Order: sequence, then structure tokens, then C-alpha cells
Amino acid sequence: MIAQVAIILPIALPLATMAMLLLAWNSVAAQKVIGVVGSALLLLSAAALLWLVDRDGILVLQVGNWPPPFGITLVADRLSSIMVMLAGLMVFAVSVYSIATIDDRRVDFGFHPLIQLLLMGVCGAFLTGDLFNLYVWFEVMLISSFVLLTLGGERGQLEGAIKYVTLNLVSSAVFLAAIGVIYAATGTLNMADLALKLRSFPDEGIVSVLAMLFLIAFGTKAAVFPLFFWLPASYHTPPVAVSAIFAGLLTKVGVYSLIRSFTLLFVTDLEFTHNLLLVIAGLTMVTGVLGAMAQTEIRRILSFHIVSQIGYMLMGLALFTPLALAGSIFYIIHHIVVKTNLFLIGGIVERRFGTGRLAEIGGLYRSAPVLATLFFVSAMSLAGVPPLSGFFAKLTLIQGGLEAERYAIVAAALMVSLLTLFSMTKIWAEVFWKPTPEGTGVKASRNPRETAEQVSLFGPTLLLATITVGIGVMAGPVMITSLATAEQLLDPDIYIKAVLPDSHLTESQTEFLVPETHVASVAEQNLESHGPLASIREGAAR
Repeated sequence: MIAQVAIILPIALPLATMAMLLLAWNSVAAQKVIGVVGSALLLLSAAALLWLVDRDGILVLQVGNWPPPFGITLVADRLSSIMVMLAGLMVFAVSVYSIATIDDRRVDFGFHPLIQLLLMGVCGAFLTGDLFNLYVWFEVMLISSFVLLTLGGERGQLEGAIKYVTLNLVSSAVFLAAIGVIYAATGTLNMADLALKLRSFPDEGIVSVLAMLFLIAFGTKAAVFPLFFWLPASYHTPPVAVSAIFAGLLTKVGVYSLIRSFTLLFVTDLEFTHNLLLVIAGLTMVTGVLGAMAQTEIRRILSFHIVSQIGYMLMGLALFTPLALAGSIFYIIHHIVVKTNLFLIGGIVERRFGTGRLAEIGGLYRSAPVLATLFFVSAMSLAGVPPLSGFFAKLTLIQGGLEAERYAIVAAALMVSLLTLFSMTKIWAEVFWKPTPEGTGVKASRNPRETAEQVSLFGPTLLLATITVGIGVMAGPVMITSLATAEQLLDPDIYIKAVLPDSHLTESQTEFLVPETHVASVAEQNLESHGPLASIREGAAR
């Protein structure tokens, strides 16, 4: 019973919070309080879910007690519970930040209920166990995100929203077509049941076509090459709180769906599907970082870097080894925290100067040393500078690439990391180091209300920066968790056995390659024998 409640809460809590926000529609102050409290409760429930999954293994809820694969199935494994936890953390940080940054007019237009609706869609996508409901949760996300993009009705917002919604509607149409084809071919949409049926499907050509349809649908939502141009055209246009939550979560739902599909469903022709993923990963890295280097506005630079960093996440999936996939999971954890924080910091800069254009900003190293420190920590982590979180995530991926002897993608990842450092250094030099341009200045807090606003602005950024440093300091436990998650993903029988009753499994499928109770210990052994921390320890010993 506790497990069933824990699975449903990340979906039910945002729905309940949204209902309370609608009841408080006429009170801006009440909406702000309810939004923060609701997000905090979700964060606590997500932490409890992660703890239960770590203790008991995969948790499953068959909604309405319909037997699988006929009913709605919710599944919480290591990956989905980690993603729900990160979603709760990001929305809590953004809810606090929005108290100072979202004007009353946008609150009146429904900002807080829309954020909760978006969060419900995100958590539903992470926890669903069947493809049709994944489509439904994608559409919930699309509807709420489109309204959030246009909230306020400014010209730039409408232009960016048109590009955003057009590409995402095309993606949804492709996804729906793929669902129709796969249902016609297999007679099921339950992911665990599909995984069984696709293993023995007689026509490998149809399976490959289906894999490409899902790659196009999820790749568009994840903003991979060449389907990414909607992201940098739209993410800089809405209020910063909206940009930050989009940057942290929306593309990661696409990445999550790719990881789920290409570790559970489409694993019969790895040479074709995963080699193609590797090429896409490299091109996504390179085009994203080159686009960032050409930009001169903070949020545009950061938007292109989202694209670039998606390539690193796909790299581990494409290499398809425990270490490489663990690197992708580590990278997702790191990136969601860091990228959200960079957008929040960029918003503080824009709030002080009234613009995000680099040429019109400067001098913040002296006038705002705390802000400079927060940016420096997050920017260097994004670039992969030790001992911050990004260093360990990239090191794991590089080591995974070297072990798989995929030297081209390793070279691309190293080059892109250097170019990322260059573009982050450009922001530092322009915004913080150079003198303040004439005719501009920094607003100072002069009354209690402004002081409270500073707490609302700096509290979330300080929290996320501290977590970034903490991930670097606690890289060992994070790496063990990432390896355990990768081992679980690479043994689909664990997922299938948890979701389906024994009557659906053949005798050969009832034996696990790596029993769930031993996954964590296997991950620890991998970490000790060839993980990135082992290399660091060996270097220190020499």
C-alpha cells in the first residue's frame, strides 16, 4: 500500500496543488505560497519514492487493479525515481525564484497552475509503463508549456512559441503514428509486454522502422541534431523562471524516453540503432557548442549549450556499456541542476541591467561578488572543470568511450568540452570582469521588500550551486547509484519481471542475468575496478 501511494503521489500532488491554486485565483499572495508549498511536498514525496525504490527494487502500480498489459501501469525504477526527484527539486527552486520575478499580471494569467500542470505531465512521463500514456503525458506537457511560453503575449514570446509548438506537434504526430504501427504489429502498448514481443518479432525490418520513428519523435523533443532549432529560437523568450524550468526538465523527458526505448524495446539490432545514435550524439555536441559560440546574449548562449549537452547524454546510451550508460545518468543529474541554475543566475543579471546582451553588461565581479561566485561554480561545472560535478560526469563518459574503443566520439567530447569552457569564459569576461559600460548601473536593495526579493532570488541559486559542489564532493556515491541504475537498465528482464505476472514469461525469461538484490554490489565492484574514481586514486598513488 505504501509503495502504491508513493508511485501515485508525484502525479496526484501537482494535480491537487493546481486545484488549490485555481480556488485561490483571485489572490496573488496565496498562489505564491501554495505553489511553493505544493512543490516542497512533491520534493519530499519524490525523495520517499527514491528511497523506497533503492530499498525494495522496482515498484509497480496497476491502476484500477486491471491485470497487465491491459490496464494503465505506473512503474518506478531507479531511473524514473531519480528523474522525479530532480523534477521536484527544480520546480521547488523555480517556485521560490518566481516569487520575485513573475509579475502579478502573469500570476493572474495562471502561471502557478500551469507550472503544476507541466510538472504533472513531466512526472507522469517518467512513471508511465505504457506508450499511449507516455503520449498523453507528452501532450499535457506540450499544452502547458505552450501557454507558459506565450504568457504575457509579448511579440518575441509568440514568435518563439510558434516554432516551439510547430515542431513539437510534428513530433507528437510521428509518435502517435509509431504507436499505431507498433500496436498493429504486436497488439500491445505496455512497455514490458512490448519488450518481450519485440525480442521474437519475425520481421526485423519493421522493428528497425519503428525504432527510427521513435528516434524522430523523441529526438525532436530532446532537441538532437538536426531537430533542435526550435529550442534556441524559443527558450530565451519567456520569463526567466519559465526558461529555467524548460531548460532543466523538458528536453530531459525526451532523453529519458530515448534511454527507456533503446534499452528496453529496441535492442535487437544494436549495430544499426546505437551506431546511428552515436553519430547523432557527436553531431548534436558539435553543432550545439558552435551555435553557442556565435551568440552574444546570455540566455541564447545557454540555450545552445542545452543542445550541446544533450549529445553527452546520448553518447553513453549509444555506447551501451554499463560504465558509459552510468556516465549518461550521472551527466543528466549534473546537467539538470547546473543548467537550471545558470538560467536563474542569468535572470538575476538581466534583472539588474534590464538586458542579457553581453555588450551592455559588466562589472559584476566587484559589485556582486556572491553572484559572480555562483556563476563561476555553475559555469565551470558545465565546462567539466575538476572537482565539480561536470568533471566526473564527463570523465565517466570519456572512459566509457575509450573502453569501447570509440575514439572519434571521445575526441568530439573533449573538443566540445574545451569550446564550452571558452564560451563560459566569454560570459565571465563580459558580464563579470570587464568594467561596467557607461550609462548602466546595478540596482541596490534599499528597503525590506527588496531584501526579501533578494532572498527569493539568491536562495534557489545558492541551493543549486551547493548541490553542484556536493555532487562533485560526493561523486563516489553518485557514481555507485548511476552504475546501479545502468546495470538495471541493461538487464530488461528485471523490469519485465516486476511489471508482468509469471504467466507472461517463458521459462528462459524467469532467470535474471543480474538479480536486483545484487545490482548495487555489482555497481560497487565496477566502480572499484574500472570506474573514474579508481583512475583518480591510481593517479594520486603514483
